[in-house]
Amino acid sequence: MPNLLLFALLGLGQGALIAAIALGVVVSYRGSGVINLATGAVAMVSGYAFWALTSGFFGVTCPVPVAFAAALAVALVVGLAVEAVVFAPLRHASPLARLAASLGVLLTLQAGVLLIFGNQPQQEPSVLPAGAVPLLGVTIPVDRFLLAAIVGGITVLLAAGYRWTRFGLATRAAAENEQAALLAGLPTQGIATVNAAVAALVAGLLGILAAPIIQVDSTTLPLQVIPALAAALLAGFSSLTIAATAGVLIGVGQSLLYYLATQSWFPTDNGNALPGMSQVLVFGIIVVALFLRGAGLPTRGEVAERRLPAVPASERLARPALLAAAVAATALVVLPYDFRQALTNSLIGAVIVLSYVVITGYLGQISVMQLALSGTAGFLLARLAGGHVPFPFSVLLAATAATALGVAAGVSALRVRGVSLAVLTLAAALAIEQALFLNTSFGGTSGLGVSSPRLFGLDLGPDGPFRGLDGKQPSPVFGLLVLGVAVAAGLYVAHLRRTVLGRQMLAVRANERAAAAAGVNVRGVKVAAFAISSFIASLAGTLYAYNYASVSSVRFTALAALGLIGFAYVGGITTVSGAVIAGLLSTEALVPHALETWFGIKGTWALLFGGVSLVFTLVGNPDGIAGAHHRRKEAAKYAVRTTVPATGETA
Repeated sequence: MPNLLLFALLGLGQGALIAAIALGVVVSYRGSGVINLATGAVAMVSGYAFWALTSGFFGVTCPVPVAFAAALAVALVVGLAVEAVVFAPLRHASPLARLAASLGVLLTLQAGVLLIFGNQPQQEPSVLPAGAVPLLGVTIPVDRFLLAAIVGGITVLLAAGYRWTRFGLATRAAAENEQAALLAGLPTQGIATVNAAVAALVAGLLGILAAPIIQVDSTTLPLQVIPALAAALLAGFSSLTIAATAGVLIGVGQSLLYYLATQSWFPTDNGNALPGMSQVLVFGIIVVALFLRGAGLPTRGEVAERRLPAVPASERLARPALLAAAVAATALVVLPYDFRQALTNSLIGAVIVLSYVVITGYLGQISVMQLALSGTAGFLLARLAGGHVPFPFSVLLAATAATALGVAAGVSALRVRGVSLAVLTLAAALAIEQALFLNTSFGGTSGLGVSSPRLFGLDLGPDGPFRGLDGKQPSPVFGLLVLGVAVAAGLYVAHLRRTVLGRQMLAVRANERAAAAAGVNVRGVKVAAFAISSFIASLAGTLYAYNYASVSSVRFTALAALGLIGFAYVGGITTVSGAVIAGLLSTEALVPHALETWFGIKGTWALLFGGVSLVFTLVGNPDGIAGAHHRRKEAAKYAVRTTVPATGETA
């Protein structure tokens, strides 16, 4: 019993950080209707700024009070800049576009921290007093109680301010109906800016105060937004008190789970406690929260425009597919080995993005699970191939099993849509990564080897006998196999847009209620979209496994999935050509490899490019590169049709 109390109270520190980020998420949502997934990244930036100023990283060591004020100022500047540059121009964009923009901000901040400070975790000095307090037979560090008290005080002040001040009343009015608030003369953009500043300061403050407990790094702090989202969901994105309380309790629950994992009766994996149970707990809380809150998140400003990227139908399929396949096949033979590998990576990336085209482009739902499903299929392939299941049956079995997982997730999320689905699948992706991929009975930290695919005695893998013009690995034969899968998947997805099912997906995307009234089986369409998207992503996972002759969890992380979604939006998430562009831009693909080889621009710069490109693409061109090209082409055709050849005058 004393140990339970000890770990429960130790969890107050982690819980305070989660609660502060949850408060920031709720305040941001109240002010501008944005579920800001970058709130945890703001805490990361302020934590790194405080560490840098107190450690002499920039050549000057500042006193703690000066560094503290400066780090808070950095958080404030970041929050205001993000609101002004990103969220303000997207006030009337779709909720999915604004959510994707927050992903771009998260990636940009993470890449910036990596470029400036590197990937080594840092231990920042504690601002709070040291010492411990004896309580019921256990000794608790005093900073845990102080952190909980600080978050409690902030919650009380914010709740009172929003309840009894004119600004709080104006914020509630804008949150209920933005257009009516505008007609009443309320400065809705100013309200959003002030709320963004408050959210950044709260997250930044706890990023400084609580970071010494969990260290400062570019992964842990940004991903604290996931349990914070669970707390915000329980609060309905409206109640500050419930959000803060739930955040603290989640931190306490995670700490208790850590203690329980040390007990002899706790399930083990290769002699160690089962990994990822904390992430599974958060995922379960989000599932329960979404079930309790109903079909979706509370809407904000329903009369505002909710424009989604256009989904153009391809006029021709066979000719451009054959031309692109011929160019790629030639390149796979004549390119040097490193560019040949990068081109193969590009094709696999394009296949994964095609799954986003189906689930997000056609159905209008952001699912962050696609890369996790790819990893699941890759690990299953490694197990099946190790069990002597021959190619291609091992691929089909692995892809089918991973697809079943994706469909199960889709069925469980039928009452969830839009941004709430993104939150759910983000938590699911992290839970799969930690609990499944790191489990030695399924994956393991060191990964699994995968033997080359063979068909009728022919080696189709990267180490095949035909080595291209330069005689080096990887073999162009494997690249041609990947090319065949990519072309087939691209043709299928493009054709799907023309089918009855594809038109039903677009109807569901536009308006679920109207689609149901027109006789569309909304649930059936959603399940079908999840199945198709999951199978395509799973195929890509098996290709990844063959490509690297191994499969490891580091290639299928939740942050990598967010980056891939960013590239998908930049390329054009509603078109096959956009998927091809995204594949060329993705990690270790042709464009990043060329930039690194020719100009020395390495992977983290590519991550920064992806985050910045996502933000500016959504602000200036929500349809992406491929969508913009299609609009220009359609405008040119319209101009030709409306021009009279004989006189040059318009009809």
